[in-house]
Amino acid sequence: MRIAISVSEKEKKEGQNSPYFKALVEAGAPPEELQLVTAADASRLRAEDFDGILFTGGEDVDPAFYEEPRRYENVRANPERDKFEFSWLDRAQRARLPVLGICRGAQMINVHFKGTLYQDLANDWTPEHDAVPEIKHRQPGNRSDLTHRVTLTDPESRLAEVFQGSLQVNSLHHQAIRRIGHGLKVTARSEDGLVEAVEAADSDSYLLAVQWHPEELVHQQPEQKKLLQQFLAECRAVEQKKSAAV
Repeated sequence: MRIAISVSEKEKKEGQNSPYFKALVEAGAPPEELQLVTAADASRLRAEDFDGILFTGGEDVDPAFYEEPRRYENVRANPERDKFEFSWLDRAQRARLPVLGICRGAQMINVHFKGTLYQDLANDWTPEHDAVPEIKHRQPGNRSDLTHRVTLTDPESRLAEVFQGSLQVNSLHHQAIRRIGHGLKVTARSEDGLVEAVEAADSDSYLLAVQWHPEELVHQQPEQKKLLQQFLAECRAVEQKKSAAV
């Protein structure tokens, strides 16, 4: 089994100390089956040569890809990474590879399917529910602190196989999904109404993306490890199908 972990150049330098790498190992993936990849690897690697792809956090998606000007100074994009990940997501879909998105990964997937983003929550978004306390979606403190609750909205979703009802999560983002992309469905929201998870609405392949960071929580919440294990199980199934076809 081979799994690609698409990361920023900065994250790639961490190698096996990357939180994403370590979390997948904790969930049961042998280290030798994982590979950190970046846009610089596009010329020598193919998405089809892997059995699954994890799209991770990092820079903002360039608003030009959802036909908006860049409105705020804190929007820091990397168009080359965007183009690389859009291309790999296309290839993964054609090859029916499992795809898991985390934070920026969820936002990138939504934009790829013609959705839009809130460029900056502090400027662009008003919570839907006045009765709940203000949620800090870009939390202070440790990355593994639990800061707000997400609630499952679709009992028939892949996410419903991981947890039922609601779950406390961390929150490390200033952007979020606004208009949902074509062919996606919302499967979890925060208490104030923000989209926290999306999946393919009707697909034979596995595509799931969450706004929080499960890789930071695998040691304190069994549901977060189960989410990564679910992804790994789908990747192993793809590997087995490839082996059977040879």
